[in-house]
Amino acid sequence: MPLNIVLIEPEIPNNTGNIGRLALGSGSHLHLVKPFGFEIDDTRLKRAGLDYWQHLSVTYYDSVDDFFMKNKDQKMVFLSSHGTKNHWDIPFEDNLFLVFGKESVGLDKSIIESNQNKLFKIPLYSEHVRSLNLANAVSIVVYEGLKHMN
Repeated sequence: MPLNIVLIEPEIPNNTGNIGRLALGSGSHLHLVKPFGFEIDDTRLKRAGLDYWQHLSVTYYDSVDDFFMKNKDQKMVFLSSHGTKNHWDIPFEDNLFLVFGKESVGLDKSIIESNQNKLFKIPLYSEHVRSLNLANAVSIVVYEGLKHMN
């Protein structure tokens, strides 16, 4: 798998379903970290993921601590509106973990503070928008990564 997409505590089933479809289409592995804001069998998740969910490479984690413990030796970057470096400066490489926070508040402050040197943002060109939709943000970063790795 070229990239790993990590969603920490996703809240909106449609976003997770669309990101699942993106993961499959891009050859990426999806990591979902509980708690979720929905049930994994939610019809909205399945509708957004359509018939693809069964073919998806996905790993589930019981908590943020569980995720970091099981992946402690992996290379990771973190995406947040609090980043100071732009996403096109991410040092993309095969098997890189792209970590995204939940829709309402993003990544936890402790994750942001402990990963400042690996924190990236997607630039926004309007002061009227505080962030992009999670599914859109993941798409932008994943395909930027694929561009760099091909």
